Amino acid sequence: MVQTDVVVIGAGAAGLMCAFTAAARGRQVLLLDHANKAGKKILMSGGGRCNFTNLYTEPANFLSSNPHFCKSALARYTQWDFIEMVSRHGVAYHEKKLGQLFCDNKSSDILEMLLDECAKAGVDLRLDTAVESITRHEDGYRLQTGIGAVRCQSLVIATGGLSIPTLGASGFGYQIARQFGHSVLPTRAGLVPFTITEPQLKTICTELSGTSVEDCLVSCNGQSFRENILFTHRGLSGPAILQISSYWQPGDVVHINLLPHLDLNEWLATQKQERPNAELKTVLGEVFTRKMAGLLCEHWFESKPLKQYVPSELEAIAAKLADWQLVPAGTEGYRTAEVTLGGVDTREVSSKTMESQKSAGLYFVGEVLDVTGHLGGFNFQWAWASGYAAGQYV
Repeated sequence: MVQTDVVVIGAGAAGLMCAFTAAARGRQVLLLDHANKAGKKILMSGGGRCNFTNLYTEPANFLSSNPHFCKSALARYTQWDFIEMVSRHGVAYHEKKLGQLFCDNKSSDILEMLLDECAKAGVDLRLDTAVESITRHEDGYRLQTGIGAVRCQSLVIATGGLSIPTLGASGFGYQIARQFGHSVLPTRAGLVPFTITEPQLKTICTELSGTSVEDCLVSCNGQSFRENILFTHRGLSGPAILQISSYWQPGDVVHINLLPHLDLNEWLATQKQERPNAELKTVLGEVFTRKMAGLLCEHWFESKPLKQYVPSELEAIAAKLADWQLVPAGTEGYRTAEVTLGGVDTREVSSKTMESQKSAGLYFVGEVLDVTGHLGGFNFQWAWASGYAAGQYV
């Protein structure tokens, strides 16, 4: 039987962080993962460049049924702490926009940094190792695994959520939480594209698949995000859509202002005055692609010379462009979701140590908890902060 101080299950962002933080304190750490490679989600993140944190991280960037829970960990391991480690390892990075930090080269730079830290601290990393069962004993936990029986004092669940099952995501962490008496709040896909089935809208989306509208204001349930949107053959994607998807529930109306930088009533009136003979689709083709302007006029508006529109017609056009209302059929689900909303109820976990209040010596870090960040590096920062917090105490 293998005996160790700490077992961390899950060699993703939070698990790696927790493992080397604990090992650096002198704890003997065994890090297990059922996958054949550590940090698969790190490698594919940010289009292969890993958006590893955000300069403007604060608790307001996170969703949770217990919104105060994330504050302690985020305050004790900040974006600046992670940036210091990145700089120390000589990983080149840049700010893309809105505080989002990406690797100059590739995501593997971040993964190699974390693996280097693990190796330096003496973490015993075992890949291709499934955990078959876990039982509680008075001096800790006993696990049956692919490398045989393992005993430990502290057990950390860093198994992530349900998003992107092709990378090995599963509900294992929720299963363990329930086994030891924890509530698991309902889970659903977050930061995920919308699907559209309404025939006319579906036609527009399919025809415009691959077309991006650079500056849109997307709103739902009192939340708004201003970023680009992307038409897909299934519906709508792009940063603003992914962001609002975390606040959307089936049946909710999504409001999209396609041109938030313009006062549309004033702009259309000015265009009519200055270019009375220009057709509506010609004018719209200067703020959208010509193809998009043509489709909008085909499906939404009659295109004729601007001088032929009465003021009420132009006002109706302005209203539609400023508040396009749609009810998505659904989302693309966990298959393409960047994160999982919901998870282990944080009211039963210490915000200081990440330790279970139901079973001593059991800890939860990262996405398995009911803490979900906005798009833009916030979910990684939660992984680093929660992993570090637990690593101080396991």
